[in-house]
This record gives sequence, structure tokens and C-alpha cells, in this order.
Amino acid sequence: MGKVLTDSQIEQYVDQGYVAPIPVLTRAQADRYRVELERFLDASGGADPRAPILRTKVHLRCPVLLELISMPTIVDAVADVLGPDVLCRSSSVFLKLPGGATYVAWHQDAAYWELEPPDVATAWVALTDSTEQNGALQVLPGSHRVPLMPHGEVDDPANLLSRGQGITVPIPSSRVVTLVLRAGEISIHHVGLAHGSRPNAASTRRIGFAIRYVAAHVRNAGRRRDSAMLVRGIDRFGHFDAERVEGPWPSSLRRG
Repeated sequence: MGKVLTDSQIEQYVDQGYVAPIPVLTRAQADRYRVELERFLDASGGADPRAPILRTKVHLRCPVLLELISMPTIVDAVADVLGPDVLCRSSSVFLKLPGGATYVAWHQDAAYWELEPPDVATAWVALTDSTEQNGALQVLPGSHRVPLMPHGEVDDPANLLSRGQGITVPIPSSRVVTLVLRAGEISIHHVGLAHGSRPNAASTRRIGFAIRYVAAHVRNAGRRRDSAMLVRGIDRFGHFDAERVEGPWPSSLRRG
């Protein structure tokens, strides 16, 4: 497969820890995925931004998200920074209601995920426009190249992180970059990059789908055995139990 990212985009990922925006879907495709996801959320009780079903491995429960984790335009871009053999370890839907208080505290995924080496990246898929006003993802460029910042519990029910965690030292606002995305675009960020997002002050819902990918040679250094789904190439290592999902899903969404 040829490269999706340019050399300068790959250099930006290595140096700054992120790259955006990357177009992966047409707006019409993004709208259809959004509509199907909203139907799933309404039917499953996931319309609450803090619903447990939205966390960890939501793609195993929602057919349209299962499509997205293996979408070639997404996976090939991720492979440009992780290598040709890629697994999806987890995914989450980040839903922000209009005028809601929910936000994502500043954090670094590497502080909790126990994955070694850190050849791990998140593709954040915008299923609606993601803007300054509605709480777009914010990042601290280069923070993946220095020691992890101190983290602790954030005693705030509006924090969308499942563990209620967050960075406990001030984030230099002058260095923060907001990743504005149109529906159908993604950002990719490194597991060590500090990131967070503000509440949605707009009049419509903001919906993002975060897909966590690992290179096949990455292993879980924690005590528990983990699972993942191969989405590109070959898994020569077997560090994760293989996830397989049987059954049809609406492949027609990929057209148009």
C-alpha cells in the first residue's frame, strides 16, 4: 500500500506528536455514519455522554463503528506512523451535548495504558464538525517526547474520562493547539501526547469516535491479558488475544 501521509505530516507526528486534519470520509459518508451511530445510541441507552457503553470497546457493540476501525483510509494513515501491522485495541465515543458541562480533562494515555513500546496512536474521527465552540480536541505539541506529567484523580463528574483522571500541573495555554476538524476528517495523536477538550458551547451535539491502534509488536506490560483486533497486515507476535466478530453489518455505508 502506498503512503497516505506526506513526509512532512509524518515528521510532524514524530516531532509534535500529532497530525491533523486528514480527510478519510466525504461529508455525506460521515453524515450517514453519524445517523447510524445516533440510532444505536438511542436504542442502547448510550445517548448519555457518560454511559459505560461508549467506553473501552464500543466497536464490538456497534456495527457501524466496527466498519470504521478497519476503514482503509483510516488504517492506512495510521500505518504510516505505526508500521504495516496494526491492531485495534479499543475505541470510545465522545459525545458532547449542546450547552453541556462535560469535558475531557488534560491527560496522557501512556500514564495508564501500560503498553510497551509506545508505538500506539489514537485516530480521532469527527462525525460532526469539531470546532473551538463545541469542544474540539486540544493538544500540547511535543509533550510525548518528555517525561510523563503527574496525574491524579479529578473530582468532577463532568470529566468524561472513565477513571476521572487528569494532569495535576498547569498546562501552558500559549502552547496549546486546537484540532479543528470537519465531519469526515481525523486527527492522529501519539499515546504520550497531552490532550483534553472543553465543554460544548454550541447548539448541536459534537460526536467524535476515538480509535486506539497499536503496532503488532506492542505488548501489555500490566498483569492482565488484553485483547485486540487485527485490522491491517499480520500479527506475528500474539501479544493480544484475537477479537473476532461474526455477523453482517451495513457495508453500504462505505459508498458515496
